[in-house]
Amino acid sequence: MKITTTTGGTRQRRRAALGLLLACSALVSPAAAQTRSVFPPQNGSLPSVANTTSSASSTTANTALRGSTGTSTQAAANAADGQNQDDPNVATGTTPGRNQTANQEPPYEDDLNQPREEPLDRGAEPIETQEQPREQGDPTGIRMGSFLLRPSINQSIDTETRRSNGTKIRRDYLSTTMRGTLTSDWSRHSLTVTGEGTLERNIGSTKTGEQPNANINADLRLDLSESTVAHITGGYRFSREDDYDPNALGGASTQSGVHEFTGGASVQRDFGKIRGTAAIDLSRATYTDAKLSDGTVVSMKDRNRTGIDGRLRLGYELSPALIPYVEVATGHTFYDLRRDNSGYARSSQSYAARTGVEFDLGEKLRGEIGTGYEVVDYEDDRLKSVGAVTFNGSATWSPQRGTNVDLGLRTTVQDSTTPGQSGWVEYRATAALTHEMRDNLIARLTGSSTLRDFPSGGPSDETVWIGGAGLTWAINRYLDLTGDVEYEQAEGGGTNDKIVRAGVGLTLKR
Repeated sequence: MKITTTTGGTRQRRRAALGLLLACSALVSPAAAQTRSVFPPQNGSLPSVANTTSSASSTTANTALRGSTGTSTQAAANAADGQNQDDPNVATGTTPGRNQTANQEPPYEDDLNQPREEPLDRGAEPIETQEQPREQGDPTGIRMGSFLLRPSINQSIDTETRRSNGTKIRRDYLSTTMRGTLTSDWSRHSLTVTGEGTLERNIGSTKTGEQPNANINADLRLDLSESTVAHITGGYRFSREDDYDPNALGGASTQSGVHEFTGGASVQRDFGKIRGTAAIDLSRATYTDAKLSDGTVVSMKDRNRTGIDGRLRLGYELSPALIPYVEVATGHTFYDLRRDNSGYARSSQSYAARTGVEFDLGEKLRGEIGTGYEVVDYEDDRLKSVGAVTFNGSATWSPQRGTNVDLGLRTTVQDSTTPGQSGWVEYRATAALTHEMRDNLIARLTGSSTLRDFPSGGPSDETVWIGGAGLTWAINRYLDLTGDVEYEQAEGGGTNDKIVRAGVGLTLKR
């Protein structure tokens, strides 16, 4: 039955068109039709954002279907939204990616690889100003391949006043001192060479009292393995005998000069907590001629000699900082001339035993100290053996940053040149203190005491005291201003000498 409307169409035709429109809507967006709900969300009275968005999308799709097919309408909607056909949000009917990106802020990203302006934890600040670490400055020295040379030369003007047995002698002189240290920069093994030499020249025509000296030493360390270390050493020293030396020539204007050559080798190995050391040392001493005040030259060749010594040490590690040890040693001294100018055969054999302890408490205190007994037997039966208790050791103490104290003890047996006298025991103690008063100002204090113990029937015991003080002001990296004063006194053994020295100079270093 057909019903004609006022617009001229039929009701049947409208019903067919409405049915076709609903069918197309269901085919184009089935998921959207399923997600639409007339019920509000359970958590509120208003529709949720997702539901509202979904409804709007469905309405838009339905509106677009008027006058177009389903396929073309869907493509147009996707193009208008700027969405990809493969976007899962389109298939599931959820909020389009464009709207989600617009509604959400981008996440905060922090690049952890970038350095921060300030550390998170600055650490504890030092309590005392003296304990604060200093900034590293440009190191001095001359690079020579894998070695670093640190040379210096000091030129000073000095004065000396000597009072000896009631007489007073003064001299003014120029002193030139050269020092240097050569160290290796190897990944394995090491070589260290140190040297120092002083040349004195009196201001005037006389050369009386000039005391030149030189000293050079080398130490080659070989790291044979993790538990075995070897050392090869060598050295040379030149000095002139003092007027108050027991072997000095009385009435001489120029005393004899002494050339000393040394060499040695040692091997140290750790056997767990046991540490063993074997060493051998060689020495050679030659004497120049002495000159009397009347110009007579006296030969000293009968004093030339060669010595060889060997020692074995065994230590036990109670802790890394404390190692007690025992040591035995023996040696022989050969004189070039079998008998000296007085007719005595002074070649000798020595024996020694010692015990002590090595200690290492880090930068604050380290060293060793020991005691024992040594005896020297002479080839000539007319010369008595010399035996004595010995004290030997060295220590470095740093009570605070910039302050160092070096201490030393040494006991030796010296041969005599006096007819009928075999020798004497010499005890020597040394101390040196350096303190950095400022970054560019260093103060020094030095002192030593030497006791010469003669056997009964010989000269009386002799004591020598030496004390000194000095300042070094670093003008810049390459130039220092130095000032020194020293007092020396020798008494006993028929001598009574008092010497005062003072000087000021400049040190050029690199």
